[in-house]
Amino acid sequence: MGPWRIEPTGVGLATLTWDDREKWWTQAQAPAALRELLHAQFAAGVQRVQAEAPRGEVELRRALQRAGLRPEGIARGAQVDSEGSRVDVIRLARLADDPAPDTREGFLAMLNATLPTKRVIAQGLIRNEADEVLMCQLTYKKEWDLPGGVVDPHESPAAALAREVTEELGVEVSVGALLAIDWLPPYRQWDDAVLLVFDLGRHPELAAQADLQATEIAAVTWCDRALAGERCAPYVVRLLQHLGDAQRTAYLEDGVPLAAT
Repeated sequence: MGPWRIEPTGVGLATLTWDDREKWWTQAQAPAALRELLHAQFAAGVQRVQAEAPRGEVELRRALQRAGLRPEGIARGAQVDSEGSRVDVIRLARLADDPAPDTREGFLAMLNATLPTKRVIAQGLIRNEADEVLMCQLTYKKEWDLPGGVVDPHESPAAALAREVTEELGVEVSVGALLAIDWLPPYRQWDDAVLLVFDLGRHPELAAQADLQATEIAAVTWCDRALAGERCAPYVVRLLQHLGDAQRTAYLEDGVPLAAT
């Protein structure tokens, strides 16, 4: 079986390791050999085989995935490389009842586990009779922002926005038209994201009636563009310049129309 070794680590659990001195996994027969070893383990009653591969070992990870082990996450600094530096590892596993990797079901399941995912944020534009915009002072960052939040897995952006407004402001709103799609590049400690901004209508009484979620929202206030320029992050200021006036949904990157980037 080449360098592959599987040792029991619990009831129905086993850990896969390997001899990496000759990088045997780059050979064409390596995934097939591992699949044969896995099948023997599952036939013997093992329910889960797991492994940890250095993030930089792309060929090793491909061999593991071709044998049906799906990526499950990244453990930061979990191993030490040959130069004594800590490196991230990718955790992978295959279950006994996972579809075989050479079947359509197994191929699609692997794609679902390995394709990139993108953070999606849904926010809403709420205005008063003076055309000022409702902005939230957040407890976890100094800049003010539009109401809304991160879309949960298997949740639609519109449903996420309605939920966030109810949770954070204590009011129910109807989610209207999509005003803008804004791709946000990495900013400070955040990775990139796609921001969807919806029209939530005019509610001049909302700032006074809001029942704020104190753990996240310190205050809300109506902002014109000048005040927003003082209190909001630069990308939010750029975004606000394109909301409300457009005749169709705007596509922006970092708050700037694509033609101007």
